Amino acid sequence: MNFLAGLFPKEKDFYKMLYDQSLKTKEGLEYLEKFMNTGDKQYATRVKEIEKEADELRKILIGELDDTFITPFDRDDLFMLSRVIDDILDYSKTTIDEMEIYELEPCEELKQITALLVESARSIHCSIENLKKNKKAANEYALKVKKIENEVENLYRHNLARLVKNKDIGYVLKMREIYRHLSNLADKSDTAADIIGHILVKLS
Repeated sequence: MNFLAGLFPKEKDFYKMLYDQSLKTKEGLEYLEKFMNTGDKQYATRVKEIEKEADELRKILIGELDDTFITPFDRDDLFMLSRVIDDILDYSKTTIDEMEIYELEPCEELKQITALLVESARSIHCSIENLKKNKKAANEYALKVKKIENEVENLYRHNLARLVKNKDIGYVLKMREIYRHLSNLADKSDTAADIIGHILVKLS
C-alpha cells in the first residue's frame, strides 16, 4: 500500500489553499475597514495579526507547490496568484503601519476607498471559490474586481486633488503616502483579477 502511494501520490488541493488564503485576505480587509470606520486600535492590531496568519498559509502553499509535480493549472499562475493575494494583505498592514507612524486618524476619504477595497477582496475570494466549480461566476467576480479598481483610482485622484489644497504641507505629504498604499492595494487586486482571467482561459 505504501509502495503504491509513493507511485501515485495524492493530489494536493491547491484550490482549497488559495481559498483559505483569499479568505484570510478578505478578513484582513474587513478589519481594515472596521479600523477606518471607528479608529479603534484593536482592529488595527487584528490586521497585523491576520497578515502574519496569511503569511503562514502562503508558506504552506509554496511548500506544497515545491513538493509536487501535479497542479490543477499552470504552476507559475498558481504561484503568482498566491503572491499577489499576499501583497494585498501586505498593503493593508503597511497602511496601518504608516498611519501609526504619522499619527494619522481615519477620515471620510479613507473610509470611502477602504469600503471599495473590501468589496474587491470579497470578489476575489468569491472568484477563487468558483474557480473550479463555476468558471462563469469566477470570471464575473474577476471582472467586478477590475471595475472596482477603476472606481478606486478615480476616487484616489479626486481625493488627492482635494488634499493638495490643504495648507498643512506636512499633513498633505503624510496623507498622500496613505493614499498611495491604498492605491497600490487596488492595483494588486486588479493584478489578481488578471491572473484569474488567464487561468480561466487556460482551463477552458
